[in-house]
Amino acid sequence: MTTIAEKTKDLIQVDKRDGKLALAHVYVAFIALAIGGLCGLLQTLVRSGTFTLPWGIGYYQILTIHGVLLGLILTTYFIFGFQIAVVSRTSGTLTDKQRLLGWIGFWTMTIGTTASSIMILLNEASVLYTFYAPLQAHWIFYVGLALVIVGSWIGGLGLILKYVEWRKANPGQPSPLLTFMVVVNLAMWIICSLGVAVEVLFQLIPWSLGWVDKVDVLLSRTLFWYFGHPLVYFWLLPAYMVWYAVIPKIIGGKIFSDSLARLSFMLFLLFSIPVGFHHQLTEPGISSFWKFLQVVLTLMVVIPSLLTAFSMFATFEIRGRALGGKGVLGWFKKLPWGDARFFAPFVGMVAFIPAGAGGIINASHQMNQLIHNTIWVTGHFHLTVATTVLLTFFGAAYWLIPHLTGRVMTKQMNRLAIIQTIVWTFGMSIMSGAMHIVGLFGAPRRSDFSTYGGSAQAAEWIPYQIAQAVGGTILFIGIILILYIVANLIWFAPKGETEFPVAEVSEHAEKTPMALENWKIWLTICIALILFAYTVPVIEIIQNAPPGSIGYKLW
Repeated sequence: MTTIAEKTKDLIQVDKRDGKLALAHVYVAFIALAIGGLCGLLQTLVRSGTFTLPWGIGYYQILTIHGVLLGLILTTYFIFGFQIAVVSRTSGTLTDKQRLLGWIGFWTMTIGTTASSIMILLNEASVLYTFYAPLQAHWIFYVGLALVIVGSWIGGLGLILKYVEWRKANPGQPSPLLTFMVVVNLAMWIICSLGVAVEVLFQLIPWSLGWVDKVDVLLSRTLFWYFGHPLVYFWLLPAYMVWYAVIPKIIGGKIFSDSLARLSFMLFLLFSIPVGFHHQLTEPGISSFWKFLQVVLTLMVVIPSLLTAFSMFATFEIRGRALGGKGVLGWFKKLPWGDARFFAPFVGMVAFIPAGAGGIINASHQMNQLIHNTIWVTGHFHLTVATTVLLTFFGAAYWLIPHLTGRVMTKQMNRLAIIQTIVWTFGMSIMSGAMHIVGLFGAPRRSDFSTYGGSAQAAEWIPYQIAQAVGGTILFIGIILILYIVANLIWFAPKGETEFPVAEVSEHAEKTPMALENWKIWLTICIALILFAYTVPVIEIIQNAPPGSIGYKLW
């Protein structure tokens, strides 16, 4: 029987001042989803060959908006909103100084986002979300991106200070698991974003302002992908936070192993950064040895992913059997399939199985030659980020937003959320599936609709591009549904208290060794791996650099 003390413990509320800061980030995230999602729909319609953009709007203009707002802004803002709430819930209310840093970071990021978005809308920065040189955007676009990065550092500093404060107040004790996970994710983000900050500040801004005539294209791409692949894990690790520490509470179970969870996060920190060359396997100018080394390190990321899969399904089975599940899969039926807080993230977990397999293909040198510049890669991207990550974020929003707004999710909204998950999954299966298949037939990514002069091969791609438009349309219906649910949870849902679910560790789990929080060890190994993987090749890139390229504006 649950005691009053236990109920009070379960309903620990995030401080309203911290909640306001977290919600500000969440609001921007869903605004980005609305605008970026509409641009994604328009893209698929254009690529089907049955729709032409009106008013002189360019295809690469909406492609850039879609990539920047969904790939960079939606994810970063939701993650920071979620992490602020998580730290406040598990380590205590932020101090005024820490909260001030959060607001300074938020407004710095928002000013940068607005500046970059305006340049894209004015068709001054149709350079896609990777902003590869020698395509040259307006200097304000690059300054805006720099502000987003700097703002994230400022906001992240406030959360790190809270962690340090907790450790000082509780010497010799492992920190709250979710706070620890947030700090690992922030450490990875700060270390990897240094690369793109160097690229933007020292290469692209001076180049776009005309202070220098040419840019070293290979160096700029290398700096971007030093950031670009860890960025994927910056998106994924908050989803893992939900899987490890929230979902067990939602299903009525406990965390399988605190130690395993912390170890998997530290392994992600080590092996997610020095791997950017696997995005550059077709690039000349990088020695095959260094490409091989980074491919090996890339495949090491499989280890913490498999640890996570083992931990989650062990948690599910233990809980299902405790509820009376018999036989090999009887436990599976006992899981709360009618609870959208569980159902949406679970579908995201399942999607990560083919997404992870596709990632291994992308990172394998020989297979990468087949799919590198095809829309297969786009299909993979939509499985990992737009399915695994976003469905988990949606599932988290179903308790996070009402907790912060002082409302409760009704049975009707829960039912609609289940429908939204099914609609999203159905649409993504069609769209991403078509992308994967036609990618194997050679259909390019980053391309507008074209018959390529009546090419027979290009004609074979068109039915799959129409399928992508069908899937994209269904996905947009899913976006409308999630925006409706979020609006309800913010403004219209009944007033009440919603639990911020944080699971306890199983009493059967091993004691957490403090070595997992010895940052001197882990950061030293992390920096050593980065220096080993990048120092020599970057020196070679700079020493053997070609004359460089002037800027091009092809739109």
